[in-house]
Amino acid sequence: MNAKSKILVVDSNRSSLGHLSQQLGQAGYETLTAASLEELDRAMQEKEKIALVLLDISGFDHDVWQRCEELSKAKTPCIVIAPQRSPAMQRETMEHGARGLLVKPIEFNDLMEHIHGVLGD
Repeated sequence: MNAKSKILVVDSNRSSLGHLSQQLGQAGYETLTAASLEELDRAMQEKEKIALVLLDISGFDHDVWQRCEELSKAKTPCIVIAPQRSPAMQRETMEHGARGLLVKPIEFNDLMEHIHGVLGD
């Protein structure tokens, strides 16, 4: 694992945001957090290289998909976290450039497998 890989965790629920960030930190990742799309925008404008974005779409409006497209164009991989899996959700996730879809509740081992697969570590 590359201990210097920086992961941006985006979740409108600050409690979930803190919990996931803490778990990733214990797994050796450096994390940044954003609780709004505006905070996501600011984080992406920083000079720091973000290796991956974990984006929980719950609580965000349709503008969240525009951010996925922007991340894809910037060559920053994104894994979407959603409250449900459906063919439509899977399709929309991929159409907007995300590299994967996880459904809540997330098993941490599944999350780590996705992260390792995307980052190649």
